[in-house]
Amino acid sequence: MEKMIKQTLRDTFEEIAVALETGSFGKKTRVGLTLLGSEHGPQELLKGAEMAQNQNADLEVVVIGHGVKTSLVLVEADDDEKAHQIMDTMLMSGELDAAVTLHYNFPIGISTVGRVITPGMGKEMLIGTTTGTSDTQRIAAMIKNTIGSVATAKALGMPDPKVGILNIEGARVVEKSLKKLQAAGYSISFTESARADGGVVMRGNDLLQGVPDIMVMDSLTGNVMMKMFSAYSTGGSYESLGFGYGPGVGEGQDRIIGIISRASGAPVVANAIRYMASCAQGNLLGMIKNEFEAAKAAGLKEILDSLVASEKSVSAQAKEVVCPPEKTCTADIPGIEILDLEDAVHELWKAGIFASSGMGCTGPIVMMAEEDYEKSKVILHEKGYI
Repeated sequence: MEKMIKQTLRDTFEEIAVALETGSFGKKTRVGLTLLGSEHGPQELLKGAEMAQNQNADLEVVVIGHGVKTSLVLVEADDDEKAHQIMDTMLMSGELDAAVTLHYNFPIGISTVGRVITPGMGKEMLIGTTTGTSDTQRIAAMIKNTIGSVATAKALGMPDPKVGILNIEGARVVEKSLKKLQAAGYSISFTESARADGGVVMRGNDLLQGVPDIMVMDSLTGNVMMKMFSAYSTGGSYESLGFGYGPGVGEGQDRIIGIISRASGAPVVANAIRYMASCAQGNLLGMIKNEFEAAKAAGLKEILDSLVASEKSVSAQAKEVVCPPEKTCTADIPGIEILDLEDAVHELWKAGIFASSGMGCTGPIVMMAEEDYEKSKVILHEKGYI
């Protein structure tokens, strides 16, 4: 008995000594990485995995693939399909807390939140989203992208992330919809553009400076942005910066899977592993559930349903509108969503005001005669276009 106690004490002291040396106390977070499918070969991905392991004492990195020699835990898999099967099984059984992979197909409703380092100020910024499809309707997808991105930010330790919306098609409608949620009790904070005219709709300058914590956009635009931020210094063939395309988020997501691309180099792979570990440690799946429940309580479903109904209604009304006699347009009203631009023009036509659409330096505008400006502004405000 005395011998057993002494051995137990020795083991305990050894564990404490290792913990003090590495700075790691308690259970390590296990993150898997599939090694197949990279344009740079499995050795580049393995290099990233080993970098992540060496840089993070609180992690245990598991690699899934074949044809490599490593001190990391290696689970053999001959191809992508087998590697994904093993990864999913290990995630669902709890053998892995999170994973990083390539070529993974998420179902509709799930899209990924990227994480970049912006060149202007060296600030980290989340891009929501970068792959996958949150919804088949563009505006609805961007609204859901925002909610999923807020959940991700909170999992990373940001209790009140600041949201900006990239100045692309749908931005103004997304802004109005999110502010309706906010007014109904959903907790969300918006940032202001660094440009002189401010506002929650972000310009290219804001992208480079990393003005918001979360930059909201559609996935196709986000995918381009991720490639630009990750590889602008290498000519595009090697992604050297950032944290990858991020975890899949959305209602019903039941595992933490982060995406990297075929061009991702070892530094990005290492950061992606750290990113997914942080998401696991910050209870990302629980955060997603909480955020969508809060948004639903504030009327998310009703807002999304109204977008569909509005599209049908506007389409029917547009066929009946007659253009008033033409006037010279010397005044303009900015701040109108580009998808709503022609509808706003038709709304003024219905009131007997001649108007036309255009594009100013800050985005879409509706133009009218100077004498019709004030009345036009009232109408467009009442109808929710500005």
